[in-house]
Amino acid sequence: MKLTGNTIMITGGASGIGLAFAEQFLKEGNEVIIVGRREEKLAQAKEKLPLLHTRVCDVSIEQERIQLYEWSTKEFPQLNVLINNAGIQLRVNLLNAPNNWKYYQNELAINVEGPIHLSMLFLPHLIKQKEATIINITSGLAIQPGIWVPIYSATKAAMHSFTMTLREQLRNTSVEVVEVLPPAVNTDLGGAGLHTFGAPLNDFIAGIFDGLSNEKTEIGYGGTEQRLTATKEEIEQGMKNAWNNFLNNNPDFLK
Repeated sequence: MKLTGNTIMITGGASGIGLAFAEQFLKEGNEVIIVGRREEKLAQAKEKLPLLHTRVCDVSIEQERIQLYEWSTKEFPQLNVLINNAGIQLRVNLLNAPNNWKYYQNELAINVEGPIHLSMLFLPHLIKQKEATIINITSGLAIQPGIWVPIYSATKAAMHSFTMTLREQLRNTSVEVVEVLPPAVNTDLGGAGLHTFGAPLNDFIAGIFDGLSNEKTEIGYGGTEQRLTATKEEIEQGMKNAWNNFLNNNPDFLK
């Protein structure tokens, strides 16, 4: 995709990877709209980056997604890039899951239902643009699942599959489809302090923008880039190794 002169919407854009994307896209000369559930977080982001446009929206709620589409295409008719970044990650012991279903279903709604519906809502608008892009932020766990985050891993695998099929259906249109597969990145995804071991956020963003500038349609970083070409045996062994490492660091998880 071209890196400048776009009008870009980023869900989950008030913090973490989403805000880092917003900052870099602003530096590249784009108009950027960030979307988030919490008005105070959006306000903090705009205080840091005054050129941002902001919109409150809970992407887990169908009517709010529809309202977001109607508002954004009216206010920004030139909008040509949708970045489906919003996501949550829950650690779940399937043998002892005491919360009601709504608690777990929310992860499905935000991570799968939201981005698929938004992609379908925006497609008629994006196809009319001379150049357009949908970027889905999935995860290295889409390919090598994390056993401690089973629902999250399943949602990202679903989005990996959806992105592949969307790309093929749109191959002869003006809409490019890109998948970004982050590793663990030092953000607050899943809770504050859980990913301090992850890749530095600025390094990750630089790597992804390098992939975008080279017109890659699947962009990994570090270990997730290697997973894109790993064998089934390597994936399974990596999954087991990561699980054992997690249990060593969290010995009470299965209690």
